[in-house]
Amino acid sequence: MAGAITDNRPPAAEGRQGGPLIVTEDAVLLDDLLRLCAAAGARPEVHHGVPERRGSWEAAPLVLVGDDAARRVRGAARRRGVVLVGRDQDDSGVWRRAVEIGADHVLMLPDGEQWLVDRIADVAEGVGRPALTVGVLGGRGGAGASTLACALAVTSAREGRRTLLVDADPLGGGLDVLLGGEAAEGLRWPAFAASRGRVGGGALEESLPELHALRVLSWDRGDSVAIPPQAVRAVLAAARRRGGAVVVDLPRRIDEGVAEALAQLDLGLLVVPADLRAIAAAKRVASSVGMVLRDLRVAVRGPYAPGLDDRQVARLLGLPLAGEVPAEPPLLDGGVPPGGSARGPLARFCTAFWQRVPVEGGGV
Repeated sequence: MAGAITDNRPPAAEGRQGGPLIVTEDAVLLDDLLRLCAAAGARPEVHHGVPERRGSWEAAPLVLVGDDAARRVRGAARRRGVVLVGRDQDDSGVWRRAVEIGADHVLMLPDGEQWLVDRIADVAEGVGRPALTVGVLGGRGGAGASTLACALAVTSAREGRRTLLVDADPLGGGLDVLLGGEAAEGLRWPAFAASRGRVGGGALEESLPELHALRVLSWDRGDSVAIPPQAVRAVLAAARRRGGAVVVDLPRRIDEGVAEALAQLDLGLLVVPADLRAIAAAKRVASSVGMVLRDLRVAVRGPYAPGLDDRQVARLLGLPLAGEVPAEPPLLDGGVPPGGSARGPLARFCTAFWQRVPVEGGGV
């Protein structure tokens, strides 16, 4: 059981923050809290009462007060990020004691263990605002969605944002190949197939190939073409916690794993060539995606069929217009990825996109 008294959370800074402060004399409770800290990858500081060292109480990113110690910390300075932890589900007095010490939350073990592990891991990782997460998918095959996804990620990284590019299309050939990094060291999707629960954001980032100043989660050259939806959820949640920008290249087919990815997007871009057949195909894709993703916008790619322009394509699809995606000559032979030339038309489109949808939080 976990109950909230206020919605205030301790402010988070960028980077690793260290473990929580534990205050208790209950040996059994302490063993449980130490175990949960270990599961979250955090090293706590343990005291029987308010620490004598000046500033320890105020500076800790999270304070876990055992119910046995509530009376001993009653006179401590009020601060955010205090959790009162107990075991007696039937003790109604725990709420009064929580108010007396200014606790944000009341948590009962063992029911609240997963909530507490997540909270400890958040403060240990220094979690701030989640990443702005953008999905890109084609209205039909060959629309250029993967190229746009790569260009958006390359442009975001060039502008100094922490950026992760996620290849969610196992049949797309691999975004690492498109970026010229198929031989780069690092993990690919199959390594995360068994992921459940929580994946550490920092560990995820460090394990992935780094290409063009961004991290890339792509597919290997093996036979695996499916990742369990639980793993997709865990990996994307970890990526979002790192802040900055996450760009996801999506397939047109919607299975359980893709639905998990769609559920974590802030917005989607549907890339549609400007001809009637592509529009008809895109309308079916938009109908499926729209059941999960509320903010779906159309990015139109020329050349235009007679009588069509970008606004007319958007009207026919009933979607907001994100803009016209310009054509750009392929430069892969020279080692330049899509959007890699800052003065190129595709990079200018991506720069304008990020300016219209600013990324809050995150960084290099």
